[in-house]
Amino acid sequence: MKKTLRDQIAELAAMNVPALREEHRKLFGEEPVSSHRQFLFRKIAWRLQADHEGGLPESARELARGIARDTPLRTRVVTNAEKRRAGLPTEQTAVTTICPGHDSRLPMPGGLIVKQFKGETIVVKVLDDGRFEYDDQRYKSLSAIAQEITGTKWNGLLFFGLTEKKNGRR
Repeated sequence: MKKTLRDQIAELAAMNVPALREEHRKLFGEEPVSSHRQFLFRKIAWRLQADHEGGLPESARELARGIARDTPLRTRVVTNAEKRRAGLPTEQTAVTTICPGHDSRLPMPGGLIVKQFKGETIVVKVLDDGRFEYDDQRYKSLSAIAQEITGTKWNGLLFFGLTEKKNGRR
């Protein structure tokens, strides 16, 4: 009797890393690049589901290939993985991290920060150059805007509700 998809995934969830690695070899026909249990589980479960449901349509795959084709990071990741598989020492492989171009607590440039303060709606626009616009004036920081509004020094992120104090209070 053929197992249901739910039963197959339940079996995967109970497997240890060596068993998941073996299942990966059977399913994909190659050694897995990772020994991270959750990564292996998710990758194998996705493949089982894709095989069961029919996978992505070719148009979606082609779109993904088109996006990835012009991404230099993809090339480095593939090249580094191939070097690791070939057994080259880590000092001969490149490692990189991706640093976001802006503070993740802030909206993207062009976005708006809206706050109600003493019955007034305050709207601040995030500019491309890292500055902010409020009341047709440009400011270097949200703290400067908060001080302009309240007359006292404030942490701008805290004033606009974009972060919390370390002890959990606002």
